[in-house]
Amino acid sequence: MRNRNSKHEFLSLSIFLIALFLLLTNGFFSKISAQSEKTDIYQSIEPIGHTLQIILDEYVKEVDINKLVEGALIGMMSSLDRHSSYISASDLKALKDDTQGEFEGIGVSIKMDENQNVIVFMPIVNSPAAKAGLKPFDIIRKIDDVPVEELWKPGMSEQEKLSAAADKIRGPVGTKVKLTIERPHPDREAETFDVVVERAKVPLESIKEKRILPSGYGYIRISDFKDTTSREIENAVKEMLDKGMKGLILDLRWNPGGLLTASVQVCELFLPKGSLVTYTKSRGELTRNDGKDLELYTRRKPIIPLNMPLILLVNNQTASSSEIVTGALQYHQRAIVVGEKTFGKGSVQTIIPLPPKNDTALRLTTALYYTPAGVTIDHQGILPDVEVDMTDEEERLLALQMYKSYEKDPSKINEQNHGTVTGNEIVKVPEDKIRQQEELLHELGKIAGEDGVKLMKEFFRRKNLAEETIEDKQLKRAVEILQEDPVWDNLLKKYHKDVRETQQEAKVEDEKEDMAVKRRLLEIELQNNTLPIPSAP
Repeated sequence: MRNRNSKHEFLSLSIFLIALFLLLTNGFFSKISAQSEKTDIYQSIEPIGHTLQIILDEYVKEVDINKLVEGALIGMMSSLDRHSSYISASDLKALKDDTQGEFEGIGVSIKMDENQNVIVFMPIVNSPAAKAGLKPFDIIRKIDDVPVEELWKPGMSEQEKLSAAADKIRGPVGTKVKLTIERPHPDREAETFDVVVERAKVPLESIKEKRILPSGYGYIRISDFKDTTSREIENAVKEMLDKGMKGLILDLRWNPGGLLTASVQVCELFLPKGSLVTYTKSRGELTRNDGKDLELYTRRKPIIPLNMPLILLVNNQTASSSEIVTGALQYHQRAIVVGEKTFGKGSVQTIIPLPPKNDTALRLTTALYYTPAGVTIDHQGILPDVEVDMTDEEERLLALQMYKSYEKDPSKINEQNHGTVTGNEIVKVPEDKIRQQEELLHELGKIAGEDGVKLMKEFFRRKNLAEETIEDKQLKRAVEILQEDPVWDNLLKKYHKDVRETQQEAKVEDEKEDMAVKRRLLEIELQNNTLPIPSAP
């Protein structure tokens, strides 16, 4: 009976593999290279079928053939580049939810730190996670009493480990999940506690902060690019234009990207109709200078006057669609870019549903993005027009500071976020001045009436800021640039760089880094070769 079932499963598997091959070759890759045409695909996949047959017949325990096939798919995709992967049914649903603007869960972004801990990166505003008190950099130790490490399998990539944790945290609306949290403290031992969070339908918004700074310039920070992003920015910009906004700072830091269509729609808000945003080259076209797969242009008139100042803030976590926006606005001289060199993720991933149910998929790298200047950002990134570097510790403190708004009051995110304590909006009080003010506290208390109360409140406010805030140097520099000259063309002439120049500079930087690494490896090798070989005992 076992043998008959195994043969049936083997036949089903063979049909599945052939169908998958036909889907990829006849459907998606209609242009197969000469090398692929010479390959006998059926002969190549024969060992896979035989291996599975042997496992089904001889393995010591009963196995699920679906899990074996899924493992094979994961293995195949992991042998490609770092952005290609197999997408399970649950991950595919989560991906659709994320790009469409809502999902079911507790509303928390997670990431992996340098010690392979799953940490809270940013709770979503008004989400169950935020209301339950979760904070950035909280370490998730257990999920429903299961240690996070027990969710992982040998050979899993970092992204697969995060997906396993996310799958355990997600769940239907109304159900609850118990998280064991470790919260580090700089001045004392970390505390560990449990928190139970009820899952809900969580709306996802791209805009995390919008406000008009005291200088009169608008500020918008967006976290990613999804279906709703362009509409969110358009509404925010119109609102601020009505309030007399003199120019705009668009913050793309820590923005990993998202939908390609969304990035084009965002560019349409700022560029003239008919402007080239990006184009792609795939297999075959990469070897031809003029070969292009897809060209994307703006198709509507901008909502912001073309002479209104626009600055983009970027850092080393600005990636993918964010870099497309940066490259397009920089090339067309529509924005001055301030910050750090971007991440350098310039490849196209296509989601290909798999038969028979189309509830799983492949995320396959199929092309490279190019800026309108004709250069790819992949593995190179984009250099800003004005470089303002921040240390890892400064960026960590700034991320925490950005969260202070809805930690204190979710309804006041736009009044209390990091913009209220950066960009020349506060006077930082040195610690020695704090001590001097503490000595004068009794004198402040003697001042009668309302003025005395105001002075005491201001003292404690500044004391708190001096201890807990970090200056956002990049935002501050953006404001300084805008205040230099009210004429946008003058600022462009002074600060704007040709994107081809910045790309060449980025390439030279990468080559220098590669040479430094190779030189160091050579030094180590030479050092090892010159060491005396210990004699055998």
